[in-house]
Amino acid sequence: MNLDITLPDGSVRSFENSITGDELAKNIGSRLHKDAVCIEIDNKFYDLSYSITENCNVRIVTINDLDALHILRHSSAHILAQAVLNIFPNTEYGVGPSIENGFYYDFKFTKPISESDLEQIESEMKKIVKSKQEFIRDELSKKDALKLFKKQSFKVELIESAESSEGVSSDYVSTYRNEQFVDLCMGPHIPNTSFLKHFKLTKVAGAYWRGDENNPQLQRIYGTSWFSKEDLDLYMAQQEEAEKRDHRKLGNELNLFTSTDELGSGNFIWKPNGAILRDVIETYSKNAHLSNDYQLVNTPHIGKSILWETSGHLAHYKENMYPPVVHEENNETYYLKPMNCPFHILVYKSDLHSYKELPIRFFEFGSVYRYEKTGVLHGLLRLRGFTQDDAHIFCTKDQINEEVKTLLNFSVKLLNAFGLSEIEADLSTKPDKSIGSDDDWDMATESLKKSLTELDIPFATAEGEGAFYGPKIDLHVKDAIGRRWQLSTIQVDFAQPDNFDIEYVDNNNKKIRPVMIHRALLGSIERFTGVLLEHYAGHMPGWLSPVQIDILTIGNVSSYVDEIKEHLKDFRINIDDRNVRLGEKIHNSQKIKVPIQLIVGEKDVSNKTFAINFYNAEDKQDIELEKGIKEINNYLKTPEFDLNG
Repeated sequence: MNLDITLPDGSVRSFENSITGDELAKNIGSRLHKDAVCIEIDNKFYDLSYSITENCNVRIVTINDLDALHILRHSSAHILAQAVLNIFPNTEYGVGPSIENGFYYDFKFTKPISESDLEQIESEMKKIVKSKQEFIRDELSKKDALKLFKKQSFKVELIESAESSEGVSSDYVSTYRNEQFVDLCMGPHIPNTSFLKHFKLTKVAGAYWRGDENNPQLQRIYGTSWFSKEDLDLYMAQQEEAEKRDHRKLGNELNLFTSTDELGSGNFIWKPNGAILRDVIETYSKNAHLSNDYQLVNTPHIGKSILWETSGHLAHYKENMYPPVVHEENNETYYLKPMNCPFHILVYKSDLHSYKELPIRFFEFGSVYRYEKTGVLHGLLRLRGFTQDDAHIFCTKDQINEEVKTLLNFSVKLLNAFGLSEIEADLSTKPDKSIGSDDDWDMATESLKKSLTELDIPFATAEGEGAFYGPKIDLHVKDAIGRRWQLSTIQVDFAQPDNFDIEYVDNNNKKIRPVMIHRALLGSIERFTGVLLEHYAGHMPGWLSPVQIDILTIGNVSSYVDEIKEHLKDFRINIDDRNVRLGEKIHNSQKIKVPIQLIVGEKDVSNKTFAINFYNAEDKQDIELEKGIKEINNYLKTPEFDLNG
């Protein structure tokens, strides 16, 4: 009986017996064989050594495929752990996954290491790479695996808890070994260590075992790996630039926000300049919403447990919620809200609604609180308390397509207004476990897909990655140095209308269940601010800058400065009339990235002139007052928001 293997181009190769992925690649062509990393069979990845025994669809994954980078980086983590144990043999090793642009591994050293040790570890990794060691997969019984890893407490814990992501199942334990090193792993891996030619260890950080601060603190070694030196060099240069743009560093330099031990991890205080920046962002967004048929609502920060039981949060999301607050006087239990949606549903439910009113769009800047693990917190980008530009739309099934299209257009226009123009999407479809009929899912998913297509937004489909209650769209933007940030989310929800038994009356006076759409366009105000700071490297567009104009004086010109201020009263102005050198004033102003320095000297008083230094535009000397004011107005102009423009 022949074995038929269908290749991506539709061609079929037949073999008399089983064949490994490596043999198949060699059969197809020598160049493909040389570049082959692993194989994909019916959407699952396997080592090249895997034996194909049944008819199937097979793709040879090569060094030119994005999927291969994930495999390379996973293998890089193994090689890192092997090198560490060669140098520090009494080390306990935890887990080492691939991550975006790199990999890491968590270790418990007998004596803490520092970044000065990375060079030695890299050198040992290069020896392992040069030795061209194969990655060999074994399946062990749980008993044999526990015996093998008996001196590795973290591995023992993973085996005993049957951690499937680490290769442990109820039937067997999957391991990968090469010379003198073995690890729990599902695989697959690169064929041998020589594939890892271009890598760099980047930093050492602290991390709690399994991300839980109640567990031991380990040391995490991060690294990056690529298939070409050019890609590695490009990434390292990008990282160097990213460090300069780090919003935490810029927030401190520009005096925007701060965090203290008294606040606790994942919380920030906004200082005056930061509060201004945040207010400008929120005001622009709010005005855009109000001019496009959104109704502003305001909801509490806390709700009774019955609310979260009804919404399903206590059943499905409790581990991310803060502990309950129990009111002793009447024995009522309350929770800080992790999401705004139940409150918006209560707003909807407080009135009767006709089909003529739909769609109804409720909007608020709603603060939410989620108990994120310490290890994932990161400045403004990942917080425990943050504010979403949250809206919920209640509509009929027939309105989903047009509403999603309008939402996407709104989101793109809003992001464009803030200077974010490279946008792409992920469409997440029905998972194995879901609620709602297949027809509803198909209709909603097709509506999302159609809206993306009609608006020419490039998108990738994440099959089976939707929430159990409906399909969703995530919008990603690319920043000035090519990084991808997830911001907007548009989520269809078939569950909450049922949970809360909400209705509208149709044209036959019959009560009908509406569809609910969740959406946050900027994501969270905190995260969005962090992304903007890094995108612009702190040089915010003039209309967003907390201080838009620094008036720098030379001599006694206070009366004329008052006249200029009157012309510029709609802008945020600071006056530096200190008796110091002009160069020092300019330096201080540019250091905190004020976009305009308006310089006024005594000769300007009689001439009715001044000089202007613009950021990223041509400077003006001895410009007449009226003309200068006009140029400043143009430079600091707030972008118009026109959904139909």
